[in-house]
Amino acid sequence: MAKDLFGTDGIRGVAGEYPLDRDTVYAFGVALGKDAARHAAKPEILIGADTRESGGWIAELVAGGLASQGAQVRYAGVITTPGVAYLTRSGPFVAGVMISASHNPYGDNGLKVFGHSGFKLPDDEELLIEQEIFRLRESPIAAQPMALTVEEPLVRQYLNYLGGVSSVRLDGVRVAIDCGNGAAYRLAPELFQGLGADVVAICCEPNGRNINLNCGALHLEALQRAVVAHRAQFGVAFDGDADRAIFVSSSGQVVNGDAVLLACGRALKAAGKLAGNTVVSTVMSNLGLERAFDAAGIRMVRTPVGDKYVLEEMVRLGAALGGEQSGHVIFREYSTTGDGMLTALRLFEIAQQAGTGLDELTADLKIYPQRLVNVRVREKKGLLELPAVAEEIRRVENAFGDAGRVLVRFSGTEPLARVMVEGPNLEQVESFSTSIADVIRREMGE
Repeated sequence: MAKDLFGTDGIRGVAGEYPLDRDTVYAFGVALGKDAARHAAKPEILIGADTRESGGWIAELVAGGLASQGAQVRYAGVITTPGVAYLTRSGPFVAGVMISASHNPYGDNGLKVFGHSGFKLPDDEELLIEQEIFRLRESPIAAQPMALTVEEPLVRQYLNYLGGVSSVRLDGVRVAIDCGNGAAYRLAPELFQGLGADVVAICCEPNGRNINLNCGALHLEALQRAVVAHRAQFGVAFDGDADRAIFVSSSGQVVNGDAVLLACGRALKAAGKLAGNTVVSTVMSNLGLERAFDAAGIRMVRTPVGDKYVLEEMVRLGAALGGEQSGHVIFREYSTTGDGMLTALRLFEIAQQAGTGLDELTADLKIYPQRLVNVRVREKKGLLELPAVAEEIRRVENAFGDAGRVLVRFSGTEPLARVMVEGPNLEQVESFSTSIADVIRREMGE
């Protein structure tokens, strides 16, 4: 049994299969309960979930494991990941558990853990919990799930917080929202209606199996059609746990996380709230964003892919804003994690105050052609130690010089090598990304 339970975004896998089989999930609850007991005599733990059909039984097993160690469990029911993070840090909770696999299909699920600070657990604490899970799995104990009752006031607290963060009303503004049949399916329409918006909501009918299914932040076609058909000023799509958001302008154009960072970064700088004139992003952010920030007198610092690494660097630098091209955006003044609904509030506020639309806010952002190719691999190690792979990457980098970028990395959650190539010429970018992927496939593909 490989000791690699916690990835960059908690534990994730196919629901019902290791590491999300019943025994391991229960052992996770027991291990987390033991860890929590180090922080408080009678620790309270919060649990929330997205809309996957497996969320209920996973929550009951986690709760049973926690209760076996004397922890008091409170259940928020369907709520977003940032909602769990907010409630954990603002309430009496030693830890919060979010049951979600984010943008993955319904058959997958996952366990994310937040400490009382609202931050994901540090690596050393995750390691202690992981080691205890493996110890418990050596002689499995009978799993004892615990029935749970949803505490609706917990969700109200989070919604009230978000409503209070907004400094502008949206009266008369038409907003199209794609909730991806996920955690935001009730919360997002209610939030924006409460601020006066005329809301057109789609994909808000979860059935346990349709989360992210041809909808949400990874599938924007339906939202684009809705924005144009209903003449909405703004469109926003959330992923399954609503920690990310991708936008659609009134013209039907996609506005991704890079464009959001540019608009928000410039607005914060103009307001004197961009600490150190610095924005943190990842190696995946487009060269065009970096150059637009340069022109605005803003420094962009890159991290490895993963909002966890973005947040760590933000804390280290004292940065106010950071995020990913994929739509995770973190406003440190208000949140300890990416929050899709908060990002929408902030972006719509900036546009309203500027008296403009999303197209105009980022009209000067030049996007360099970028191609990402995924290669399924046998194992995730030794990628750059393979001479043929290293040589092909060097060849492409030399051909680009300073005009382009090459990034080859493993996925944090899947057996994939990801090849990203970016440069000024689309044909060249496609050729180079294909050539590198072909070598990886030949050397270590399934």
